[in-house]
Amino acid sequence: MPGGEVATGAPGGRVPARTPASGSAPVPPAGAASVPPAAPASPGGGAGALAPGGVPAPARRRRGRLVGALATVLVLALAIAGVAVLRPGPVDEWLGGGGPATSGPQVDPTEPPPPPVLTAAGASAPAPTPEGVRAALGPLLTSSVLGNEVNISVVDAVTGEALYQNGQDTPTVPASTTKLVTAAAVLAAHGPAYRISTRAVAGANPGEVVLIGAGDPTLAVNATGWYPGAGRLDRLAAQVKKALGGTAPTKVVIDGSLYSGPVLEPAWDSDIPTGGYGAVITALMTDGARQDPRDQGRGQARHAKPDEAAGRAFAKLLGLPVSAVVTGTAPAAAGTAPSATASPAPGTPSPGPQSPGTELGRVQSPPIIRLVEFMLRESDNVVAEALARQVALAREKPASFVGAAEAVDEMVGELGLPAAESALADGSGLSRANRVTPSLLTDLLAMAAKGDRPELADLFPGLPVAAWSGTLSDRFDRSGEKPTRPGAGVVRAKTGTLSGVHAISGVVTTVDGRLLAFAVLANKVPVGQDVAQPELDRIATTLARCGCR
Repeated sequence: MPGGEVATGAPGGRVPARTPASGSAPVPPAGAASVPPAAPASPGGGAGALAPGGVPAPARRRRGRLVGALATVLVLALAIAGVAVLRPGPVDEWLGGGGPATSGPQVDPTEPPPPPVLTAAGASAPAPTPEGVRAALGPLLTSSVLGNEVNISVVDAVTGEALYQNGQDTPTVPASTTKLVTAAAVLAAHGPAYRISTRAVAGANPGEVVLIGAGDPTLAVNATGWYPGAGRLDRLAAQVKKALGGTAPTKVVIDGSLYSGPVLEPAWDSDIPTGGYGAVITALMTDGARQDPRDQGRGQARHAKPDEAAGRAFAKLLGLPVSAVVTGTAPAAAGTAPSATASPAPGTPSPGPQSPGTELGRVQSPPIIRLVEFMLRESDNVVAEALARQVALAREKPASFVGAAEAVDEMVGELGLPAAESALADGSGLSRANRVTPSLLTDLLAMAAKGDRPELADLFPGLPVAAWSGTLSDRFDRSGEKPTRPGAGVVRAKTGTLSGVHAISGVVTTVDGRLLAFAVLANKVPVGQDVAQPELDRIATTLARCGCR
Protein backbone atom coordinates (compact mmCIF):
# COMPACT_ATOMS: atom_id res chain seq x y z
CA MET A 1 0.00 0.00 0.00
CA PRO A 2 2.12 2.90 -1.21
CA GLY A 3 2.03 6.39 0.04
CA GLY A 4 0.15 8.36 2.58
CA GLU A 5 -3.07 8.19 4.51
CA VAL A 6 -5.37 5.72 2.92
CA ALA A 7 -7.62 4.81 5.79
CA THR A 8 -7.32 8.03 7.73
CA GLY A 9 -7.52 10.52 4.94
CA ALA A 10 -11.18 10.03 4.10
CA PRO A 11 -13.27 12.92 2.82
CA GLY A 12 -12.08 15.94 4.71
CA GLY A 13 -14.50 17.56 7.00
CA ARG A 14 -17.88 17.03 5.41
CA VAL A 15 -20.12 15.66 8.14
CA PRO A 16 -23.67 15.57 6.82
CA ALA A 17 -26.49 13.90 8.68
CA ARG A 18 -27.21 10.50 7.20
CA THR A 19 -29.93 7.94 7.55
CA PRO A 20 -28.60 5.14 9.72
CA ALA A 21 -28.31 1.62 8.50
CA SER A 22 -29.83 -1.09 10.60
CA GLY A 23 -28.22 -1.15 14.00
CA SER A 24 -26.15 1.98 13.41
CA ALA A 25 -26.30 5.40 14.92
CA PRO A 26 -26.84 8.60 12.94
CA VAL A 27 -24.03 11.06 12.51
CA PRO A 28 -25.00 14.45 13.93
CA PRO A 29 -25.33 17.32 11.48
CA ALA A 30 -22.34 19.52 10.83
CA GLY A 31 -23.31 22.14 13.34
CA ALA A 32 -23.63 19.70 16.21
CA ALA A 33 -21.06 18.39 18.62
CA SER A 34 -21.66 15.33 20.72
CA VAL A 35 -20.43 15.79 24.26
CA PRO A 36 -19.15 12.93 26.38
CA PRO A 37 -20.57 13.52 29.84
CA ALA A 38 -18.71 12.62 32.98
CA ALA A 39 -19.36 12.89 36.66
CA PRO A 40 -17.07 15.24 38.57
CA ALA A 41 -13.80 13.61 39.35
CA SER A 42 -12.54 13.40 42.88
CA PRO A 43 -9.00 12.90 44.08
CA GLY A 44 -7.92 9.35 44.01
CA GLY A 45 -4.82 7.30 43.81
CA GLY A 46 -3.96 4.49 41.52
CA ALA A 47 -1.49 1.71 41.22
CA GLY A 48 1.79 2.32 39.51
CA ALA A 49 2.60 1.29 35.98
CA LEU A 50 4.18 -1.98 35.01
CA ALA A 51 7.58 -1.95 33.43
CA PRO A 52 7.95 -3.76 30.08
CA GLY A 53 9.07 -6.92 31.84
CA GLY A 54 5.95 -7.03 34.00
CA VAL A 55 7.52 -5.76 37.23
CA PRO A 56 5.45 -3.12 39.07
CA ALA A 57 7.03 0.30 38.81
CA PRO A 58 6.00 3.80 39.81
CA ALA A 59 3.93 5.70 37.30
CA ARG A 60 6.13 7.62 34.90
CA ARG A 61 4.17 10.80 35.42
CA ARG A 62 1.58 12.10 37.80
CA ARG A 63 0.54 15.41 36.40
CA GLY A 64 -2.30 16.03 38.80
CA ARG A 65 -5.76 14.75 39.45
CA LEU A 66 -8.66 15.18 37.09
CA VAL A 67 -10.91 17.69 38.78
CA GLY A 68 -13.37 18.79 36.10
CA ALA A 69 -16.30 16.98 34.64
CA LEU A 70 -15.54 16.43 30.97
CA ALA A 71 -19.03 17.36 29.88
CA THR A 72 -18.94 20.62 31.84
CA VAL A 73 -15.59 21.52 30.35
CA LEU A 74 -16.83 20.91 26.84
CA VAL A 75 -20.05 22.84 27.31
CA LEU A 76 -18.23 25.85 28.75
CA ALA A 77 -15.54 25.83 26.10
CA LEU A 78 -18.03 25.50 23.28
CA ALA A 79 -20.19 28.24 24.77
CA ILE A 80 -17.20 30.57 24.89
CA ALA A 81 -16.60 29.80 21.23
CA GLY A 82 -20.18 30.69 20.39
CA VAL A 83 -20.91 27.20 19.11
CA ALA A 84 -24.17 25.52 20.07
CA VAL A 85 -23.89 22.11 21.67
CA LEU A 86 -26.63 19.91 20.24
CA ARG A 87 -27.46 16.27 20.78
CA PRO A 88 -29.71 15.47 17.82
CA GLY A 89 -32.21 12.67 17.56
CA PRO A 90 -31.79 9.84 20.07
CA VAL A 91 -28.24 10.83 20.97
CA ASP A 92 -29.54 12.67 24.02
CA GLU A 93 -30.96 9.43 25.34
CA TRP A 94 -27.80 7.48 24.54
CA LEU A 95 -25.85 10.01 26.56
CA GLY A 96 -28.22 9.65 29.47
CA GLY A 97 -30.19 12.86 28.98
CA GLY A 98 -33.53 11.13 28.68
CA GLY A 99 -35.13 14.27 27.28
CA PRO A 100 -36.83 14.83 23.96
CA ALA A 101 -34.70 15.02 20.84
CA THR A 102 -33.75 18.52 19.82
CA SER A 103 -33.27 17.99 16.10
CA GLY A 104 -31.92 15.61 13.52
CA PRO A 105 -33.01 12.33 11.99
CA GLN A 106 -35.02 9.80 13.94
CA VAL A 107 -34.10 6.15 14.27
CA ASP A 108 -36.39 3.59 12.63
CA PRO A 109 -38.27 1.93 15.53
CA THR A 110 -37.69 -1.45 13.91
CA GLU A 111 -33.94 -1.11 14.38
CA PRO A 112 -32.21 -2.81 17.29
CA PRO A 113 -31.22 -0.39 20.06
CA PRO A 114 -28.03 1.46 19.15
CA PRO A 115 -24.95 1.11 21.34
CA PRO A 116 -24.34 3.79 23.95
CA VAL A 117 -22.16 6.60 22.69
CA LEU A 118 -19.65 7.86 25.22
CA THR A 119 -21.52 6.83 28.30
CA ALA A 120 -20.83 8.74 31.49
CA ALA A 121 -17.45 8.12 33.08
CA GLY A 122 -16.76 9.37 36.56
CA ALA A 123 -14.28 9.04 39.37
CA SER A 124 -16.66 6.85 41.35
CA ALA A 125 -16.44 4.09 38.73
CA PRO A 126 -14.13 1.20 39.69
CA ALA A 127 -10.60 1.77 38.42
CA PRO A 128 -8.65 -0.89 36.53
CA THR A 129 -5.37 -2.07 38.01
CA PRO A 130 -2.09 -2.27 36.10
CA GLU A 131 -2.05 -6.02 36.71
CA GLY A 132 -5.54 -6.40 35.29
CA VAL A 133 -4.80 -4.33 32.19
CA ARG A 134 -1.57 -6.24 31.55
CA ALA A 135 -3.35 -9.57 31.84
CA ALA A 136 -5.98 -8.41 29.34
CA LEU A 137 -3.69 -6.80 26.76
CA GLY A 138 -0.65 -9.06 27.01
CA PRO A 139 -1.96 -11.87 24.80
CA LEU A 140 -2.98 -9.42 22.08
CA LEU A 141 0.39 -7.73 21.92
CA THR A 142 2.25 -11.00 21.39
CA SER A 143 0.52 -11.36 18.02
CA SER A 144 2.75 -11.03 14.97
CA VAL A 145 0.08 -9.13 13.06
CA LEU A 146 1.31 -5.70 14.22
CA GLY A 147 4.99 -6.60 13.93
CA ASN A 148 7.75 -6.35 16.49
CA GLU A 149 7.64 -2.60 17.17
CA VAL A 150 4.39 -1.88 18.99
CA ASN A 151 4.61 0.91 21.55
CA ILE A 152 1.68 1.47 23.87
CA SER A 153 0.52 3.63 26.75
CA VAL A 154 -2.72 3.31 28.74
CA VAL A 155 -3.57 5.71 31.56
CA ASP A 156 -6.49 6.25 33.91
CA ALA A 157 -7.94 9.53 32.66
CA VAL A 158 -9.37 10.26 36.10
CA THR A 159 -6.17 9.95 38.14
CA GLY A 160 -3.50 10.18 35.44
CA GLU A 161 -2.00 6.90 36.68
CA ALA A 162 -0.23 4.73 34.12
CA LEU A 163 -1.94 1.35 33.71
CA TYR A 164 0.09 -0.17 30.91
CA GLN A 165 3.42 0.88 29.45
CA ASN A 166 5.51 -0.78 26.79
CA GLY A 167 7.79 1.44 24.74
CA GLN A 168 5.74 4.35 26.04
CA ASP A 169 8.66 6.79 25.85
CA THR A 170 9.98 5.55 22.51
CA PRO A 171 9.85 8.13 19.69
CA THR A 172 7.59 6.52 17.10
CA VAL A 173 6.16 7.46 13.72
CA PRO A 174 2.64 8.53 14.74
CA ALA A 175 0.97 8.85 11.32
CA SER A 176 -2.29 10.79 11.69
CA THR A 177 -2.37 10.59 15.49
CA THR A 178 -0.07 13.60 15.02
CA LYS A 179 -3.28 15.56 14.53
CA LEU A 180 -4.03 15.27 18.26
CA VAL A 181 -0.89 17.28 18.94
CA THR A 182 -1.74 19.79 16.21
CA ALA A 183 -5.26 20.18 17.62
CA ALA A 184 -4.02 20.84 21.13
CA ALA A 185 -1.43 23.34 19.90
CA VAL A 186 -3.80 25.42 17.78
CA LEU A 187 -6.52 25.44 20.44
CA ALA A 188 -3.98 26.61 23.01
CA ALA A 189 -2.47 29.18 20.65
CA HIS A 190 -5.70 30.76 19.35
CA GLY A 191 -8.62 29.49 21.40
CA PRO A 192 -11.74 27.87 19.95
CA ALA A 193 -13.44 31.04 18.61
CA TYR A 194 -10.66 32.41 16.40
CA ARG A 195 -11.45 32.72 12.69
CA ILE A 196 -9.14 33.10 9.69
CA SER A 197 -9.92 36.13 7.52
CA THR A 198 -9.42 36.11 3.75
CA ARG A 199 -9.22 39.69 2.46
CA ALA A 200 -9.35 41.54 -0.80
CA VAL A 201 -7.59 44.91 -1.06
CA ALA A 202 -7.11 47.53 -3.74
CA GLY A 203 -4.07 47.00 -5.94
CA ALA A 204 -1.52 49.48 -7.18
CA ASN A 205 -3.63 50.57 -10.15
CA PRO A 206 -7.35 51.41 -10.46
CA GLY A 207 -9.45 48.28 -10.88
CA GLU A 208 -6.76 45.92 -9.59
CA VAL A 209 -7.94 43.63 -6.79
CA VAL A 210 -5.49 41.71 -4.61
CA LEU A 211 -6.79 38.49 -3.09
CA ILE A 212 -4.69 37.79 0.01
CA GLY A 213 -4.36 34.20 1.14
CA ALA A 214 -4.50 33.95 4.93
CA GLY A 215 -4.31 30.17 5.25
CA ASP A 216 -8.01 29.28 5.30
CA PRO A 217 -8.24 25.85 3.63
CA THR A 218 -12.03 25.77 3.94
CA LEU A 219 -12.66 28.82 1.75
CA ALA A 220 -15.39 28.02 -0.80
CA VAL A 221 -16.16 29.47 -4.20
CA ASN A 222 -19.92 29.46 -3.60
CA ALA A 223 -22.66 27.60 -1.77
CA THR A 224 -21.47 24.20 -3.05
CA GLY A 225 -18.35 24.31 -0.89
CA TRP A 226 -17.02 21.20 0.81
CA TYR A 227 -16.85 22.53 4.37
CA PRO A 228 -20.02 23.60 6.21
CA GLY A 229 -20.09 27.27 7.18
CA ALA A 230 -17.08 28.24 5.08
CA GLY A 231 -16.30 31.75 3.91
CA ARG A 232 -17.18 32.22 0.23
CA LEU A 233 -15.52 33.95 -2.68
CA ASP A 234 -18.85 34.89 -4.25
CA ARG A 235 -19.69 36.91 -1.15
CA LEU A 236 -16.24 38.47 -1.15
CA ALA A 237 -16.65 39.39 -4.81
CA ALA A 238 -19.95 41.10 -4.02
CA GLN A 239 -18.24 43.18 -1.32
CA VAL A 240 -15.47 44.13 -3.73
CA LYS A 241 -17.88 45.26 -6.44
CA LYS A 242 -19.75 47.41 -3.94
CA ALA A 243 -16.54 48.93 -2.62
CA LEU A 244 -15.23 49.73 -6.09
CA GLY A 245 -18.45 51.47 -7.02
CA GLY A 246 -18.19 52.69 -10.60
CA THR A 247 -14.63 51.42 -11.03
CA ALA A 248 -14.63 48.22 -13.05
CA PRO A 249 -12.31 45.40 -11.94
CA THR A 250 -9.43 44.95 -14.36
CA LYS A 251 -7.09 42.43 -12.76
CA VAL A 252 -6.87 39.92 -9.92
CA VAL A 253 -3.56 39.63 -8.12
CA ILE A 254 -3.23 36.51 -5.97
CA ASP A 255 -1.01 36.98 -2.94
CA GLY A 256 0.06 33.76 -1.26
CA SER A 257 3.19 35.19 0.32
CA LEU A 258 2.03 34.43 3.86
CA TYR A 259 3.40 30.89 3.48
CA SER A 260 7.07 30.26 2.82
CA GLY A 261 9.26 27.28 2.07
CA PRO A 262 8.37 24.17 0.07
CA VAL A 263 4.75 23.32 -0.71
CA LEU A 264 5.38 19.62 0.01
CA GLU A 265 7.12 18.23 3.09
CA PRO A 266 10.34 16.47 1.97
CA ALA A 267 9.56 13.23 3.86
CA TRP A 268 6.10 12.82 2.35
CA ASP A 269 5.54 9.77 0.17
CA SER A 270 5.67 10.61 -3.51
CA ASP A 271 1.97 9.96 -4.12
CA ILE A 272 0.69 12.45 -1.54
CA PRO A 273 -0.02 15.30 -4.02
CA THR A 274 -1.89 13.01 -6.42
CA GLY A 275 -3.34 10.31 -4.16
CA GLY A 276 -6.39 12.31 -3.12
CA TYR A 277 -5.62 12.61 0.59
CA GLY A 278 -3.16 15.48 0.50
CA ALA A 279 -2.22 18.44 -1.66
CA VAL A 280 0.41 21.07 -2.20
CA ILE A 281 0.07 23.50 0.68
CA THR A 282 -0.56 27.13 -0.26
CA ALA A 283 -1.90 30.09 1.73
CA LEU A 284 -4.75 30.54 -0.74
CA MET A 285 -6.97 27.64 -1.78
CA THR A 286 -10.62 26.65 -1.96
CA ASP A 287 -12.24 23.50 -0.59
CA GLY A 288 -8.99 22.02 0.67
CA ALA A 289 -7.60 22.24 -2.89
CA ARG A 290 -10.29 19.86 -4.21
CA GLN A 291 -11.03 20.18 -7.88
CA ASP A 292 -14.69 19.29 -7.43
CA PRO A 293 -16.18 19.92 -3.98
CA ARG A 294 -19.34 18.11 -5.06
CA ASP A 295 -17.42 14.84 -5.31
CA GLN A 296 -18.39 12.84 -2.22
CA GLY A 297 -16.00 9.96 -2.85
CA ARG A 298 -12.88 9.15 -0.90
CA GLY A 299 -9.66 10.58 -2.23
CA GLN A 300 -10.76 13.54 -4.33
CA ALA A 301 -8.53 14.97 -7.05
CA ARG A 302 -6.69 18.12 -5.96
CA HIS A 303 -5.45 21.18 -7.82
CA ALA A 304 -1.76 21.18 -8.67
CA LYS A 305 -1.71 24.94 -7.98
CA PRO A 306 -4.53 25.67 -5.52
CA ASP A 307 -3.77 29.39 -5.26
CA GLU A 308 -4.06 29.93 -9.00
CA ALA A 309 -7.29 27.92 -9.12
CA ALA A 310 -8.75 30.13 -6.39
CA GLY A 311 -7.63 33.24 -8.25
CA ARG A 312 -9.29 32.07 -11.46
CA ALA A 313 -12.54 31.37 -9.63
CA PHE A 314 -12.46 34.81 -8.02
CA ALA A 315 -11.76 36.50 -11.36
CA LYS A 316 -14.75 34.77 -12.91
CA LEU A 317 -16.95 36.06 -10.10
CA LEU A 318 -15.70 39.57 -10.86
CA GLY A 319 -16.47 39.14 -14.56
CA LEU A 320 -12.81 38.83 -15.59
CA PRO A 321 -11.14 36.27 -17.84
CA VAL A 322 -8.46 33.84 -16.68
CA SER A 323 -5.87 36.00 -18.43
CA ALA A 324 -6.55 38.74 -15.88
CA VAL A 325 -5.08 36.65 -13.04
CA VAL A 326 -1.49 37.23 -12.01
CA THR A 327 0.66 36.36 -9.00
CA GLY A 328 2.01 39.14 -6.83
CA THR A 329 1.87 40.77 -3.43
CA ALA A 330 -0.45 43.28 -1.87
CA PRO A 331 0.64 46.93 -1.56
CA ALA A 332 2.64 47.48 1.60
CA ALA A 333 -0.15 49.44 3.26
CA ALA A 334 -2.41 46.36 3.19
CA GLY A 335 -0.11 43.95 4.95
CA THR A 336 -0.37 40.21 4.40
CA ALA A 337 -0.94 38.81 7.86
CA PRO A 338 -4.41 37.59 8.81
CA SER A 339 -6.43 39.73 11.15
CA ALA A 340 -5.81 39.10 14.84
CA THR A 341 -9.44 39.90 15.65
CA ALA A 342 -11.55 36.84 16.37
CA SER A 343 -14.73 38.01 14.66
CA PRO A 344 -14.39 41.39 12.92
CA ALA A 345 -17.28 42.59 10.80
CA PRO A 346 -16.58 43.00 7.08
CA GLY A 347 -15.34 46.46 6.19
CA THR A 348 -17.74 48.89 4.56
CA PRO A 349 -15.59 51.42 2.68
CA SER A 350 -17.34 54.09 0.65
CA PRO A 351 -17.79 53.24 -3.05
CA GLY A 352 -15.38 54.67 -5.58
CA PRO A 353 -11.65 54.57 -6.39
CA GLN A 354 -9.63 53.21 -3.49
CA SER A 355 -6.03 53.94 -2.58
CA PRO A 356 -3.61 50.99 -2.83
CA GLY A 357 -3.95 48.65 0.11
CA THR A 358 -7.47 49.72 1.08
CA GLU A 359 -9.54 46.77 2.21
CA LEU A 360 -12.37 46.04 -0.19
CA GLY A 361 -13.87 43.12 1.69
CA ARG A 362 -13.25 40.05 3.79
CA VAL A 363 -14.77 36.68 4.58
CA GLN A 364 -14.01 34.39 7.45
CA SER A 365 -13.51 30.73 8.14
CA PRO A 366 -15.57 28.77 10.63
CA PRO A 367 -14.13 29.06 14.16
CA ILE A 368 -11.04 27.07 15.03
CA ILE A 369 -13.11 24.59 17.01
CA ARG A 370 -14.89 23.61 13.77
CA LEU A 371 -11.64 23.42 11.82
CA VAL A 372 -10.26 21.09 14.48
CA GLU A 373 -13.39 18.99 14.13
CA PHE A 374 -12.99 18.83 10.35
CA MET A 375 -9.35 17.78 10.79
CA LEU A 376 -9.93 15.07 13.38
CA ARG A 377 -13.21 13.53 12.27
CA GLU A 378 -12.16 12.72 8.71
CA SER A 379 -8.39 13.04 9.18
CA ASP A 380 -8.17 16.02 6.83
CA ASN A 381 -4.50 16.44 6.06
CA VAL A 382 -4.79 19.78 4.29
CA VAL A 383 -6.69 21.36 7.17
CA ALA A 384 -4.09 19.95 9.55
CA GLU A 385 -1.23 21.66 7.72
CA ALA A 386 -3.16 24.94 7.71
CA LEU A 387 -3.81 24.73 11.45
CA ALA A 388 -0.17 24.00 12.20
CA ARG A 389 0.75 27.15 10.29
CA GLN A 390 -1.74 29.12 12.35
CA VAL A 391 0.26 28.05 15.40
CA ALA A 392 3.41 29.33 13.69
CA LEU A 393 1.78 32.68 12.94
CA ALA A 394 0.57 33.01 16.51
CA ARG A 395 4.14 32.49 17.68
CA GLU A 396 5.60 34.82 15.03
CA LYS A 397 7.39 32.06 13.20
CA PRO A 398 7.52 31.46 9.44
CA ALA A 399 4.35 29.85 8.12
CA SER A 400 6.27 26.93 6.64
CA PHE A 401 6.59 23.24 7.39
CA VAL A 402 9.67 23.92 9.53
CA GLY A 403 8.19 26.95 11.29
CA ALA A 404 4.88 25.20 11.96
CA ALA A 405 6.54 22.07 13.33
CA GLU A 406 8.76 24.11 15.62
CA ALA A 407 5.82 26.14 16.85
CA VAL A 408 3.69 23.07 17.61
CA ASP A 409 6.58 21.42 19.46
CA GLU A 410 7.06 24.59 21.52
CA MET A 411 3.37 24.71 22.39
CA VAL A 412 3.65 21.15 23.71
CA GLY A 413 6.24 22.36 26.19
CA GLU A 414 4.21 25.41 27.15
CA LEU A 415 1.28 23.15 27.98
CA GLY A 416 3.48 21.45 30.56
CA LEU A 417 3.91 18.30 28.49
CA PRO A 418 7.36 16.82 27.71
CA ALA A 419 8.46 18.81 24.65
CA ALA A 420 11.31 16.39 24.02
CA GLU A 421 8.75 13.71 23.21
CA SER A 422 7.35 15.64 20.24
CA ALA A 423 9.60 16.07 17.21
CA LEU A 424 7.41 16.96 14.26
CA ALA A 425 8.07 17.68 10.62
CA ASP A 426 4.47 18.49 9.66
CA GLY A 427 1.05 18.96 11.23
CA SER A 428 -0.85 16.15 9.52
CA GLY A 429 1.22 13.06 10.20
CA LEU A 430 1.90 12.34 6.53
CA SER A 431 5.63 12.79 7.13
CA ARG A 432 7.63 9.73 8.06
CA ALA A 433 10.08 12.07 9.78
CA ASN A 434 7.59 12.75 12.60
CA ARG A 435 8.32 11.25 16.00
CA VAL A 436 5.95 11.23 18.98
CA THR A 437 5.84 8.98 22.04
CA PRO A 438 2.69 7.09 23.04
CA SER A 439 2.93 8.56 26.53
CA LEU A 440 2.82 12.10 25.13
CA LEU A 441 -0.48 11.30 23.44
CA THR A 442 -2.05 9.84 26.58
CA ASP A 443 -0.72 12.72 28.68
CA LEU A 444 -2.28 15.15 26.23
CA LEU A 445 -5.65 13.39 26.29
CA ALA A 446 -5.65 13.24 30.09
CA MET A 447 -4.82 16.95 30.25
CA ALA A 448 -7.66 17.72 27.84
CA ALA A 449 -10.04 15.83 30.11
CA LYS A 450 -8.72 17.40 33.28
CA GLY A 451 -10.10 20.90 32.79
CA ASP A 452 -7.17 23.09 33.78
CA ARG A 453 -6.88 24.07 30.11
CA PRO A 454 -10.55 24.02 29.08
CA GLU A 455 -9.80 24.99 25.49
CA LEU A 456 -8.12 21.62 24.98
CA ALA A 457 -11.41 19.83 25.64
CA ASP A 458 -12.54 21.15 22.26
CA LEU A 459 -10.64 18.36 20.57
CA PHE A 460 -13.09 15.74 21.92
CA PRO A 461 -16.12 16.64 19.73
CA GLY A 462 -14.03 15.98 16.62
CA LEU A 463 -12.72 12.57 17.64
CA PRO A 464 -14.40 9.79 15.64
CA VAL A 465 -16.66 7.44 17.60
CA ALA A 466 -16.31 3.70 16.98
CA ALA A 467 -18.85 2.33 14.50
CA TRP A 468 -20.55 5.72 14.42
CA SER A 469 -18.64 8.62 12.85
CA GLY A 470 -15.67 9.77 10.85
CA THR A 471 -12.77 7.43 10.17
CA LEU A 472 -14.17 4.94 12.69
CA SER A 473 -17.63 4.76 11.11
CA ASP A 474 -16.80 1.52 9.30
CA ARG A 475 -14.69 0.01 12.08
CA PHE A 476 -15.69 -1.81 15.28
CA ASP A 477 -18.37 -4.16 13.99
CA ARG A 478 -22.00 -3.25 14.75
CA SER A 479 -23.55 -6.64 14.08
CA GLY A 480 -22.33 -8.47 17.14
CA GLU A 481 -20.61 -11.10 15.00
CA LYS A 482 -17.08 -9.89 15.62
CA PRO A 483 -15.05 -9.50 18.82
CA THR A 484 -14.71 -5.75 18.32
CA ARG A 485 -18.45 -5.17 18.72
CA PRO A 486 -18.27 -4.14 22.44
CA GLY A 487 -16.06 -1.18 21.46
CA ALA A 488 -18.77 0.36 19.29
CA GLY A 489 -19.94 3.66 20.75
CA VAL A 490 -17.56 3.70 23.70
CA VAL A 491 -14.24 4.22 21.90
CA ARG A 492 -13.50 7.71 20.62
CA ALA A 493 -10.14 7.87 18.90
CA LYS A 494 -7.88 9.26 16.18
CA THR A 495 -6.52 6.74 13.73
CA GLY A 496 -3.29 6.80 11.77
CA THR A 497 -2.23 4.90 8.66
CA LEU A 498 0.81 4.95 6.42
CA SER A 499 2.17 1.93 4.58
CA GLY A 500 3.74 -0.19 7.31
CA VAL A 501 2.55 2.17 10.05
CA HIS A 502 -0.73 1.81 11.96
CA ALA A 503 -1.83 3.72 15.03
CA ILE A 504 -4.81 4.58 17.18
CA SER A 505 -5.08 6.94 20.15
CA GLY A 506 -8.04 8.23 22.10
CA VAL A 507 -10.31 7.58 25.05
CA VAL A 508 -12.47 4.61 26.00
CA THR A 509 -15.09 4.02 28.66
CA THR A 510 -14.67 0.65 30.38
CA VAL A 511 -17.55 -1.68 31.14
CA ASP A 512 -17.43 -0.31 34.70
CA GLY A 513 -17.72 3.28 33.46
CA ARG A 514 -14.09 4.34 33.94
CA LEU A 515 -12.54 6.68 31.35
CA LEU A 516 -9.12 5.61 30.04
CA ALA A 517 -6.75 7.27 27.58
CA PHE A 518 -4.72 5.04 25.30
CA ALA A 519 -2.24 5.15 22.43
CA VAL A 520 -1.00 2.23 20.32
CA LEU A 521 1.65 3.00 17.68
CA ALA A 522 2.98 0.18 15.46
CA ASN A 523 5.81 1.09 13.11
CA LYS A 524 6.82 -2.16 11.43
CA VAL A 525 3.53 -3.73 10.45
CA PRO A 526 4.09 -6.61 8.00
CA VAL A 527 0.45 -6.88 6.89
CA GLY A 528 -2.05 -4.62 5.14
CA GLN A 529 -4.60 -2.37 6.78
CA ASP A 530 -7.41 -4.90 6.40
CA VAL A 531 -5.63 -7.08 8.95
CA ALA A 532 -3.80 -4.49 11.06
CA GLN A 533 -6.73 -2.19 11.77
CA PRO A 534 -8.99 -4.88 13.26
CA GLU A 535 -6.10 -5.84 15.53
CA LEU A 536 -5.89 -2.27 16.85
CA ASP A 537 -9.66 -2.27 17.25
CA ARG A 538 -9.43 -5.43 19.34
CA ILE A 539 -6.98 -3.75 21.71
CA ALA A 540 -9.32 -0.79 22.23
CA THR A 541 -12.32 -3.13 22.56
CA THR A 542 -10.51 -5.16 25.20
CA LEU A 543 -10.12 -2.03 27.28
CA ALA A 544 -13.80 -1.24 26.79
CA ARG A 545 -15.13 -4.59 27.97
CA CYS A 546 -12.57 -5.30 30.65
CA GLY A 547 -12.97 -4.14 34.23
CA CYS A 548 -9.32 -5.18 34.52
CA ARG A 549 -9.31 -5.33 38.29
